[in-house]
Amino acid sequence: MKATIQTQGSQFTVQKGDILFVNRYPDTNEGDQVSIDQVLMLVDEGKATFGTPTVEGATVKAKILENKKDKKIIIFKKKRRQGYKRRKGHRQHISVVQIESIDLK
Repeated sequence: MKATIQTQGSQFTVQKGDILFVNRYPDTNEGDQVSIDQVLMLVDEGKATFGTPTVEGATVKAKILENKKDKKIIIFKKKRRQGYKRRKGHRQHISVVQIESIDLK
């Protein structure tokens, strides 16, 4: 069974056992369970069910494996011949999530 979900501002197509890197879930720790209710589409044995906008009664359960920071992204701004250079870095907080089950009530 596959599902297309929306979580933390992004859409993913997942199945059981997949590992995702998503924006950090607030107030969670490693090992916590997360239930995702925004299931946009389900595919079970070739039969697709589309939601309007979400599939009623469908949930995806996931386990948070790790909360960490992503790799550093460098922002560099320059205007030539003006003596203007700015260098700035940013590390996004992310959660590593493993899909445990896809349920339809």
